[in-house]
Amino acid sequence: MVERPLTLMAVHAHPDDEATGTGGVLARYAAEGIRTVLVTCTDGGCGDGPGGVKPGEPAHDPAAVVAMRREELEASCEILKVDHLELLEYADSGMMGWAANDAPGSFWRTPVAEGAARLAELMRRHRPDVVVTYDENGFYGHPDHIQANRITMAALELTDLTPKVYWTTAPRSMMQRFGEVMQEFGEGRPEPDPAETAALAEIGLPDEEITTWVDTTAFGGQKFDALAAHASQGENIFFLKMGKERFTELMGVETFVRVRDTTGATTPENDLFAGLR
Repeated sequence: MVERPLTLMAVHAHPDDEATGTGGVLARYAAEGIRTVLVTCTDGGCGDGPGGVKPGEPAHDPAAVVAMRREELEASCEILKVDHLELLEYADSGMMGWAANDAPGSFWRTPVAEGAARLAELMRRHRPDVVVTYDENGFYGHPDHIQANRITMAALELTDLTPKVYWTTAPRSMMQRFGEVMQEFGEGRPEPDPAETAALAEIGLPDEEITTWVDTTAFGGQKFDALAAHASQGENIFFLKMGKERFTELMGVETFVRVRDTTGATTPENDLFAGLR
């Protein structure tokens, strides 16, 4: 009888989210022989179009954006060596307060029970040992990120599975450093707005509240390349301005809060699979 490999499932909202928050762990664990599953909940249709055309502008074609972002997502998955890509294909809800929030078929408008049932079926099929998604505020209040958290936690209740469950986060010390680097690479950017600085400082958690720090430095190049694969959204992916070396310095550790566990592994931990191997 062949032993079932350990499996990581990451549940993300849009094409490119997989690379930003979990590109390092997806690449690292794939290299370690762990089976990786990415669930992308929306089609990314509220992203930029070719040439940086914004949603709502006359030349923005959501269908073309969806097709383009699907290709970019598949390229990112190839770079990160993701074993299985699962697409829920809900319509992108846009940023909080956009009209797209309430458009027919939008992820934000979808009943949690419906999304959870579909995700639960994927969980039963793939039987993940570790599940990663966003926190209850979607890290920074994005409606599709919040909805991804909701359906993930609800889906777990519909199964008999007991994986370790993590929410992505960032240490406040890193967010402070991130603000400094944004200024450094800001290309003539004015002094930061105090309100913007204060808002940035509230993202993430105090360092001592983070349970899990995973070193992904060796996979910084893969993570950078996966982000770069989402070329159509390059204007919004600030990190690409840094180059691989500086990017890896800043983004070489991925951090999480463990919210469910049956292994008894002590925290802080440096491995999402601590207690499982």
